[in-house]
Amino acid sequence: MEREIHLDPTFKMARQQFDTVADMLEIHDGERDQLILPKRAISISIPIHREDGSITVFQGYRVQHHLALGPTKGGTRFTPSLTLGESAALAVWMSWKCALASLPYGGAKGGVAVDPRSLTSVELQRISRRYMLEMIPFVGPQTDIMGPDLGTNEQIMAWFMDAYSSHSGKSVAEIVTGKPAALGGCAGRREATGRGVTFLVERAFSHMQINPQGRTAIVQGFGNVGSVTACGLAYRTGMKIIGISDQAVAIYNPKGIDVAMADRYAAEHNKSLAGFSGGEVIDPEELLTLPCDVLIPAAIERVITASNAGKLQCRILAEAANGPTTPEADAILDQRREEIFIIPDILCNVGGVVVSYFEWVQDMQNFLWTNTEVVDRLCRILESAFSAVVRRAKERGISHRNSALSIGIERVQAAKRLRGLFP
Repeated sequence: MEREIHLDPTFKMARQQFDTVADMLEIHDGERDQLILPKRAISISIPIHREDGSITVFQGYRVQHHLALGPTKGGTRFTPSLTLGESAALAVWMSWKCALASLPYGGAKGGVAVDPRSLTSVELQRISRRYMLEMIPFVGPQTDIMGPDLGTNEQIMAWFMDAYSSHSGKSVAEIVTGKPAALGGCAGRREATGRGVTFLVERAFSHMQINPQGRTAIVQGFGNVGSVTACGLAYRTGMKIIGISDQAVAIYNPKGIDVAMADRYAAEHNKSLAGFSGGEVIDPEELLTLPCDVLIPAAIERVITASNAGKLQCRILAEAANGPTTPEADAILDQRREEIFIIPDILCNVGGVVVSYFEWVQDMQNFLWTNTEVVDRLCRILESAFSAVVRRAKERGISHRNSALSIGIERVQAAKRLRGLFP
């Protein structure tokens, strides 16, 4: 299992990023493995009855990176390509992200290797409940709290909660975040990541003393995060969204895309933009390199590579996705530091886990906050993290990514050192 993790390209990328910062922080070799390797990696089989009478066995995973600062926290994704190694990499990034935002969590990630669109509603519920059932020995409100991710949603979190609660003999709302509001979900949780991206893009413009009004943006990935971000930039900041894409299609319109119309279209067409007439259909790879003020990769890992990093024509690169930029691309972008202001992923998309933390706290206290309180607290945490990253980058002459990673890694390292090894 350890070999499977180490050979995964996404985990190799997370390890490479870590080693770069570990060299900078002069962390010795023995301590590096303690900081980067997951505490627990779980692989399970999930057999379900299909509605046609057959039985299919799916593969499920959960990786818990560390518990030095508190329980682990992380999303659960249902995607066909999910692997144990990818889960481990995402758990590691979640650890640095939580530490950067000063949240009392370690990182976790997991899910099922399945395309949820290939399942009926009944089959989706069966696989969701069985996944949680298999995970019950390893998760809990003080051990590991799940949340939604790619391919999952509020309904699946409700099924997770019910499966865990049924086993516990009582309602345990705090076992998951991202639930429906009627079950103890937090106001603004669904919009939290995209809302955070919007805030940080505005903050970057402010830092550069540029008015965002009328500036252009391209959003690669029009799922929950991408669509909320696109609408926020268009209707909150007055920016013009000139490009959007999803798994099926990439659309470009230099005059601006009606993102509210695109959002409604996707909702009515199985979350797909295929057939949307709001612009010209282009090559998805080309979309990333078109001129714009803000480029927002909001889909999957490793889309900014050595082959296209030198071709980016944006002023701000806001990494709404996890791990969208490879280390090789980072080396190129580091030479373009004066041209491109990078909001690294562990800062850019931290809004989701921040509001998940709010939800967990509220469920533990049985006391719900208003949307205004949630947004206010979120913005204060984002402002603090943004300022810390920019300040350290300037003081030490390092990239924003290395600045953000070093803050997160240092905080986890300090916690592990203080707790020591047992026995």
